[in-house]
Amino acid sequence: MSQFSPFSKEELLPQAEMLEIKKQKGELFIGLPKETHLGEKRVCLTPDAVTALTSHGHRIVIETGAGDGANYTDKEYSEAGAKISYDVEEAFKCKIVLKVAPPTAEEIEYINPQTILISSLQLKTQTKKYFEHLAKKRITAVAFDFIKDEQETYPIVKSLSEIAGTASVLIAGELMSGVNKGNGLLFGNISGVPPTSVVIFGAGTVGEYAARTAIGLGARVKVFDNSITKLRKLQHSLPAPIYTSTIQPKSIAKALMRCDVAIGAIRGKNRSPIIATETMIEQMKEGAIIVDVSIDRGGCFETSNVTNHNIPTFVKHGVIHYCVPNIPARYARTATLSISNIFTPYLLNIAEEGGFENAARYDKSLRSGMYFYHGILTNKTVADWFDLPFKDINLLIL
Repeated sequence: MSQFSPFSKEELLPQAEMLEIKKQKGELFIGLPKETHLGEKRVCLTPDAVTALTSHGHRIVIETGAGDGANYTDKEYSEAGAKISYDVEEAFKCKIVLKVAPPTAEEIEYINPQTILISSLQLKTQTKKYFEHLAKKRITAVAFDFIKDEQETYPIVKSLSEIAGTASVLIAGELMSGVNKGNGLLFGNISGVPPTSVVIFGAGTVGEYAARTAIGLGARVKVFDNSITKLRKLQHSLPAPIYTSTIQPKSIAKALMRCDVAIGAIRGKNRSPIIATETMIEQMKEGAIIVDVSIDRGGCFETSNVTNHNIPTFVKHGVIHYCVPNIPARYARTATLSISNIFTPYLLNIAEEGGFENAARYDKSLRSGMYFYHGILTNKTVADWFDLPFKDINLLIL
């Protein structure tokens, strides 16, 4: 054989045929604990989703009463094939724990080491200690507010934003009624009566769905945003032409002075920018309504202060302010259906791929949502925010 041959003697001999090994499907063991966070009534899976999972051979443990807030009974979950647990810890002992709100320090203690936790992260409400607890337990954690799909959108965040946008207008409609000590205005366009005037800050998903709902009820809508691209996209997607403008103090002051409802839906990188100053709010109509959907990022009205579902409003300068950070929880059943529709295909895919590790290897969207991998922090945003060491997930999952 020539010494310049690119093959060895062994490589030139007949080789054994390699048969493709069938991918081993994984069985999932999922726990759904009851939410304990104040005002949180949502649950990650509906009974129909549980049926879809159990019919594929997966086991689900749900804490008694977990679906009560969304009007799903233990009986419905039991008939769907889930085990109803009366032990607070049992759902946390499953291999995969599904939650809406992030677990408390006490709940993290219940979780077994090496568990997969899927929940929201709500970064702005966390402390360094939370991440230290997860690292100690070597937990793999996925934040559904970080999951990004192949269209480069955040499916769960977008879905909940749609709910918040629609709800903001419906809430304003309730607050305007005389029963709720509002101005007694009806949110609509009644013959011979001037239509309700609505100002919206932000042309993102929340702003779009707020505008769509307000137009549907017959209101006159004005939308302000500093992105011309977003405003143009909004104009094209709505069923009727609306007034749009970039954020200019003079135009905003004039619009607020004349409006019946103002909705804040602008988000900043860290904190929402203050668009409406206290002076502008002082000039608003007596009994006008402010719904600050951006309050979870600090709010875009200078007079906004966080409220809760029990006491949702306060009055300042004669203007009724609604500043509840978690609006979708008010419509818990709709929000549950929405979250469940997104989660179920993910869970079925994890099983199809032979478990979470394999699924994360091939599914970019799962990796984008992961912020802990076996106790190693893998999200740069979290690392920078809390000054913690971080490793790229793509170097850990090969």
